[in-house]
Amino acid sequence: MVPQDTRKKGIRPRHAHVGKIVHPQDAKNVLDTGVNLWFPGPQSFTGEDMLEFHVHGGNAVVSSILNALSTVPGVRMAEAGEFSRRAFDNDKMDLTTLEGVSDLINAETEAQRKLAVRQAHGELFRMYEGWRVKMVQLRAQIEAYIDFSEDENIEDGVYTQVCLEAKKLADAIRAHLNDKRQGEILRNGVALSIVGPPNSGKSTLLNKLAQRQVAIVSPIAGTTRDIVETTLDIGGYPLVVRDTAGLRKASSDVIEMEGIRRAVEAAQEADIRICMVDAQQALDCTNKPSDSFLQNAEWQALLDLPHTFVVLSKIDTLKSTDGIQAAAQAWAQSQRINNRIVPISCANMFGWESLMQLLADDIRTAWGTSIAQQMPLTKTRHRQHLQQCLEHLDSFESIGEDMVVLGAEELRGASRALGRITGKVGIEDVLDALFSEFCIGK
Repeated sequence: MVPQDTRKKGIRPRHAHVGKIVHPQDAKNVLDTGVNLWFPGPQSFTGEDMLEFHVHGGNAVVSSILNALSTVPGVRMAEAGEFSRRAFDNDKMDLTTLEGVSDLINAETEAQRKLAVRQAHGELFRMYEGWRVKMVQLRAQIEAYIDFSEDENIEDGVYTQVCLEAKKLADAIRAHLNDKRQGEILRNGVALSIVGPPNSGKSTLLNKLAQRQVAIVSPIAGTTRDIVETTLDIGGYPLVVRDTAGLRKASSDVIEMEGIRRAVEAAQEADIRICMVDAQQALDCTNKPSDSFLQNAEWQALLDLPHTFVVLSKIDTLKSTDGIQAAAQAWAQSQRINNRIVPISCANMFGWESLMQLLADDIRTAWGTSIAQQMPLTKTRHRQHLQQCLEHLDSFESIGEDMVVLGAEELRGASRALGRITGKVGIEDVLDALFSEFCIGK
């Protein structure tokens, strides 16, 4: 099935050809006019012969072309991820590159896109493959030492030199693992938990951040009982925001108490926390019911965690916002709060830009800066195999020269662990799971 105007002249590889696309069973049936590109293997995405049709995107056009292609013997629809699977099978890309392509397809923010592009372009592969090749070289030296240790051609100190090189590799892998999970956090989203007493504006803040009604807003205390979650883009970074049950000391409702327990747990596990306090209650010297939130030791401990901010909400309910920042700081000092205080109003957007800038700057500083310098870990799978590799290297270091055969086996295990990351060994189950996430064909 080729353009009508190229039947008499050959299609030049990797050149665009414009022409009529006709039905393979009926040359008079013109399906569309489009651009066609011929990629003979192995210089193609999959390493096999490929022909691309660039056609108009209407449903009827696409459907007619797909139906026409189905009449060609041996032609069928590709399965999910099949093109990438074939590219992997033909050594056009490794497993980390494939994972990068998958992440690129699913990227929702600029930071995720940049991270995925770097991985899809082989940055992780070059690092891991470099380590694996070095490991193979060390294995070769150890194997030679075992077989020819009494031969005069083997230099003195070979085993000692291998141990030094293995330690350098272990130190590099250990430093790579010690990244505070920055890559995984950016890939999956920075977790932000909104906590505070009932009716402090938590659900309203979540809805305002999401720009839609995600959580129910009600003056009745205890409305939010389970964790409500939504994903946002803040300054190009993915942010997973969780609204939680209002924190109060006692409740006869067993379900609400379970919600409070989950709220504290979610806040402890989050990367960033926003502690909401009603500004009118906090700044009114005669009425401070919100302060009970700060008097609970377990909840107070949340304020001591890094990346925790206190938001004074409902500023619009105050008689005046003049000097509000100074008043907020004075209140914080009286409560022995050292966190950054941000007065806001979700009704008139007072302080909104300050809060958004604070969140974006905190995420960029904590998770974005170091990633720009070195490609981080992005998958739990990578971390697990690297830890296994490190265990083998540490075991090798503890083995003496008299047990060199066992040392060789540890190096073999270390190189196998690295090979599983890039797809050199034993990854069939990983491939099946990965390609199931791809869109049809890709």
